[in-house]
Amino acid sequence: MRKTTVLPIFLIFILTLASAHAGENVYTLQVDGLACPFCSYGIEKQLRSLQGVADIEVDINEGSVKVTMQQSASLDEKQARQAVQDAGFTLRSFARHEEDDAAPR
Repeated sequence: MRKTTVLPIFLIFILTLASAHAGENVYTLQVDGLACPFCSYGIEKQLRSLQGVADIEVDINEGSVKVTMQQSASLDEKQARQAVQDAGFTLRSFARHEEDDAAPR
């Protein structure tokens, strides 16, 4: 009897997690000048000040920043360019993609 109770709860949990990520807007920014953890901190600080930012991942080796926005929020290139510039860097490219997609559009 316990197994029949646990399985539906587990399925509901999994479906809730999947729907929580659905609709998130994910952007990849290629940034010139990222060279160290201090650079990473500076750009994260500027991007986190933007309304609707849910998560930021910086890859110093690739010079890329992945910005995940909350479901109802979006990021436009002008905002991204200004935040990157305010951090002291240059935005080389800006791409929006779905979280499940491997490649930016």
